[in-house]
Amino acid sequence: MPSSELILIALAYLVLGGLYLLVLPAALYFYLNKRWYVASSIERTFMYGLVFLFFPGLLLLAPFLNLRPTRRTT
Repeated sequence: MPSSELILIALAYLVLGGLYLLVLPAALYFYLNKRWYVASSIERTFMYGLVFLFFPGLLLLAPFLNLRPTRRTT
């Protein structure tokens, strides 16, 4: 029977993996979608750094998201 320490370590890995691969990339997609067209050059550099950092999670979420700009109303 596995010890409680082993279960806690496995649970910690699962939580951190879920954060890295699902939660933080989803928040990053939301942030990019809101700020992409109005960001300054420094903020855009920060965005590129976050995309580089969370690239595996962004690849996992990419098939399920639609980030096309909305149509203009005239």
